[in-house]
Amino acid sequence: MGRQAVQESNCVAISCQNCGLYQLCLPMGLDSADTALLDRYVKRRRMFKRGEVLYRIGEAFTYVYAIRSGSVKTYISTDDGRLQITGFHVPGELLGLNAIDEKRYNCEAMALETTSVCEISVECFEELARQIPSVHYQMLRMMSKEIKHNQELMLLLGKKNAEERLATYLLSLSRRFALRNYSPTQFNLSMSRGDIGNYLGIAEETVSRIFTRFQEEGVIASERRHIILNDLERLSAIAREPYSATAQVIPLPRIPNPR
Repeated sequence: MGRQAVQESNCVAISCQNCGLYQLCLPMGLDSADTALLDRYVKRRRMFKRGEVLYRIGEAFTYVYAIRSGSVKTYISTDDGRLQITGFHVPGELLGLNAIDEKRYNCEAMALETTSVCEISVECFEELARQIPSVHYQMLRMMSKEIKHNQELMLLLGKKNAEERLATYLLSLSRRFALRNYSPTQFNLSMSRGDIGNYLGIAEETVSRIFTRFQEEGVIASERRHIILNDLERLSAIAREPYSATAQVIPLPRIPNPR
């Protein structure tokens, strides 16, 4: 299937404590025995280099992928051969759940940088959900969040101008990193300006121009792909979102970003 992923060592079970998903497992209500069960099902950790594909559209749904470190973009091809980016995914997030219905992946997933993932086979994932009710509930929560995300994306593309879209996108990344105990104000944008524009429905030149304006106004600072959000309150005002929606997402002591 053209995959070029490099598999690490052998198919040895990976300790949850050493996994970027550990903080995701804790809210699921897993006790020590359940964590050991989860550990047995995660049989492979794989590394993908930048530009390598995790799965392609139309392939049989065989694995759920959990991102340990790095980042991934998902996209589909239009009838005229153009690509439409459907999402950017960061550590602690799962890939492939939207293939459950048709049993085939309905998009492609590509590593934006060196990315480590855990693979859980579909059969094992379903068995795990049957044995641990909290896993099934967490899966429903993730699907519910995906529906909510799609609704927010429709609002973003339909009602907001280019500046508001980019501000909203940066705030979204801030919240997602904060929920995983990474810094909500300093992180790497592994996606290109062109990819961001594709996702937000604005031209690459417009993305670059707005980034420059945000820097000149002191709202953000950037060095290459490293971004610092200097003024979350101002960014929230630009995005027309309540500032509290960003401020409340720092739940636990900060852990250094592994990237």
